[in-house]
Amino acid sequence: MGWHAAMPPAPIDAPAIVPYVAAASTSAAITAMMYLETPPRLIETAIFSVMPDKFRRKGVRTDWADANRPGIATDSFIEGPSFDKDGNLYVVDIPFGRIFRIARDGEWSQVAEYEGWPNGLKIASDCRILVADYMHGIMELDANAGRIKPVLTARNSESFRGCNDLHLASNGDVYFTGQGQTGLHDPSGRVYRLASNGRLDCLIDTGISPNGLVLDPTETVLFVAMTRDNAVWRLPFMKDGSVSKVGRFCSLFGTSGPDGMTMDAKGRLFVGHASLGHVFVFAPNGELIARIKSCAGPNCTNVAIGGAKKDRLYITESATGSVLVADISDL
Repeated sequence: MGWHAAMPPAPIDAPAIVPYVAAASTSAAITAMMYLETPPRLIETAIFSVMPDKFRRKGVRTDWADANRPGIATDSFIEGPSFDKDGNLYVVDIPFGRIFRIARDGEWSQVAEYEGWPNGLKIASDCRILVADYMHGIMELDANAGRIKPVLTARNSESFRGCNDLHLASNGDVYFTGQGQTGLHDPSGRVYRLASNGRLDCLIDTGISPNGLVLDPTETVLFVAMTRDNAVWRLPFMKDGSVSKVGRFCSLFGTSGPDGMTMDAKGRLFVGHASLGHVFVFAPNGELIARIKSCAGPNCTNVAIGGAKKDRLYITESATGSVLVADISDL
């Protein structure tokens, strides 16, 4: 799929997007984050596509928005970007229980709508589409039929605390987070592994708002965004599959924190930040090497690597319903 440095015209029925300008103090603080000798590079973004007006639920209140965005008009809140084998980008709309497909040319179509709060979405190599639903648990989407069904809704008869995101291992294991309303006041968030044989393990039950997660290229270390700790934790696996020596890989700042993440083949971690209007890129040693700046708004909630050469980063800017794109080919 082609990419253009200039912002393409918005579709006729899409809202105008005013370029987001970060405060000077924020930019200065970002450059003061941890690096060794070379300051982090700045990479700009452009608009790939914006949710059309016909799909926006303007003036409609939801329980999700009342709890998570009180007092803020919320006609959509997109998340969970993931590409299928044909290059279509899937995203979810949390408060309205919807899943969309965005074609390579940026055109939106609704795949499903149901009673739930889909948050994370991943498409497996066998085309299976799994969803982390805050209300229900782990779900599976039949995109052709537009239906969704439960895969895992409880552990030992106890419901999950609000599933947030998931990651698929090469062997079919599913890693997912139970975030709920946990935070520094209640460090009881959980990280799970659902093995391909059906075994469910709780890897951590002391998480501070566990959110996005991703395995490193060797699949021996799991990285988890702890949003309300404003940090990314590093979870090394032991021989028996448990985790030990868990530590903070990096720390950030802001009114929210790290959200969705992905990692490239070189082990560089891309971290969407839900309030700073950036995706931060960390080297395998934890050094900040680049910052990718939103051109649409501050809520960079999730990321996915795409393009024929896997050299484009796609970012959901949730509050404006925008999908951004950045060229990471020479990073």
